[in-house]
Parts: sequence; C-alpha cells; structure tokens
Amino acid sequence: MMSVIDLSCIKMVWLRDILRYFRERSQLYGSLARPVLWLFVLGMGLRGSYGRVQDVDYTQFIFPGILAMTAIFTSVQSAVSIIWDREFGFLKEILVAPVPRTSIAVGKGLAGTTLSLIQGMIILMLAPLVNVSIPWLNILPLIGVIALLSFSLTGIGIVIAARMTSFQGFGTIMNFIIMPMWFLSGALFPFDRLPGWLTVLVRVNPLTYGVDLIRKLVLGFSYQPPLLDLLFLVGFSVITTAAAVFFFSRGEY
Repeated sequence: MMSVIDLSCIKMVWLRDILRYFRERSQLYGSLARPVLWLFVLGMGLRGSYGRVQDVDYTQFIFPGILAMTAIFTSVQSAVSIIWDREFGFLKEILVAPVPRTSIAVGKGLAGTTLSLIQGMIILMLAPLVNVSIPWLNILPLIGVIALLSFSLTGIGIVIAARMTSFQGFGTIMNFIIMPMWFLSGALFPFDRLPGWLTVLVRVNPLTYGVDLIRKLVLGFSYQPPLLDLLFLVGFSVITTAAAVFFFSRGEY
C-alpha cells in the first residue's frame, strides 16, 4: 500500500526546483529588483505625503510590507515550475512513478518556501539602509512567520498552476489574485487612515494578518493582537495547503 508521504520524493522535487532556480540568474535578479524599487522609489516618493506613521518613517513603515511582497511573489511564482515540467514531459514521468502526488505537491511547496526565505533574507540585509533595526531575538520568529506565509502562498500558486496549461495564463491569473491581495494587506497604508469600506476589505484579507505579524516583529507595533495574526495565518496555511494537495492530486497531466 502506497504511503501518503514519500520523503525521498519530496527531497527530489525540492532539490530540482532549487537547482533550476539558481541556474536561471535572470529570474533571481528580476525578482529582487521589484522589492528594491518599491522600497526606495515608492517609499521615498510617498514619505513626504505620509510623514511619520506610529512614530516611524514611512519608508520604515512599508519595509515589513516589502518583505511580505517578496514572500508573495517568489512563493507563488515558484509554482510555474509545474507548467514547465508539464510542458517538457517531466511531470508525466514522475506522476506515473509509484509515489504519492501529495509528496510532489509538498515538495513544490517547500521549494517555493525555501526560495522565498532566501530572497527574504537578502531584503532583510537592506534594513540598515532605511534605518530599521530588528531585535536579534525576533530574527528566528520572523523567519518562521515568513516561512509559514510563503508555504501557504505557494499553495495558491500550485492551485493556479494545476489548472493552467500555459505560462501566459498562469501569469495573468497570478497577477489578478496576488496584486489585489497585497495592495489590500495594509502593507502600504496605515489602518487608521483608511476609509471604512477599505478597512473592511483589508481585515478580511488573509494576507493582512501575515503583514501585521511581520510588522510587529520588525517594528515593534501591530494593528491587531499578534496571537490573532498567528492563528489566522496558521488557518490560512492549512486551507491553502489542503487546496493545493486536492487540486494537484486530481489534475490531469
């Protein structure tokens, strides 16, 4: 009887995606350029309009949101490897092997999480440039939160990729879902300066709780209780992971 999880299969899928990512240097550089531009161009440009938020500079205020943006785009974009593998026949070969599809989905999720963490650590090194000082005791919890957020978002990418047959379709759907989620996560705007209807949209967005928890660990303040943020983020991760396994297991390749 086939087990639900095959660790060797998870490791193989994870390692293959990691190696392929680092062989494509343009993808690495391109994914890093986006958060750097948003942080320094948008942050510096709007700093005069917002002034200080919760006693921090606006560029410092959006730094946690930029970290979240790195996690969002990297983790979801990593799932495009499913379409790539389908295009070149590798996915069909591995699916006919005696390994559970759940392991393949988990391997993809862990690969996306790893890539997101690598890029998140690079963005963290920019913190001194915007005068953000992260307490050393918060570094490990921060890595854990980014990993949890990334794993859940990779699940969204897997769900999208499992139903797509082209790179163009994946990119369109990804931007249609991810961009509104990020803009409505409170990453760029203080909660207390939003109109009522927009505040409602922000608070029902699962990504809001991940951004808020990252802000607590980075800047020391949040708009919601950290325990609520963590519980919501864990629930979001469970839902997206279950959806990823379900849609991937029932996809036709």
